Amino acid sequence: MSDPSNRAGRPAPQGLEVFDNPRPERNYTIIHTCPEFTSVCPITGLPDFGTITIEYVPDRLCVELKALKYYLFGFRQKGIFYEAVINQILDDLVAACSPRRMTVTGDFNVRGGISSRIVAVYERADR
Repeated sequence: MSDPSNRAGRPAPQGLEVFDNPRPERNYTIIHTCPEFTSVCPITGLPDFGTITIEYVPDRLCVELKALKYYLFGFRQKGIFYEAVINQILDDLVAACSPRRMTVTGDFNVRGGISSRIVAVYERADR
């Protein structure tokens, strides 16, 4: 069963939940894709649509998917720039599960003739 803490004695950010990595001795990659991500442009108030891809090498903890889904759905009514949302997702997930490495990519749909890809990367310094 999932635990709403990050096992370091404090709540995980934004309702994210984690569980024990079943193979912490091994480096392996987990990739989650949310092709229906929605947020709101803080200037126009119009919806922004995109695909969020989260790729990480877990250490002791993994992110629980149902909680991740609800966390990402929480941006549907939030006015936030692409750059800010991708960095916030990375920061919150790193705080929740302390991975060895993590990359969060946002591929946002065309708007005004321009599509955008934002990539934020975390790599733990002790690895």
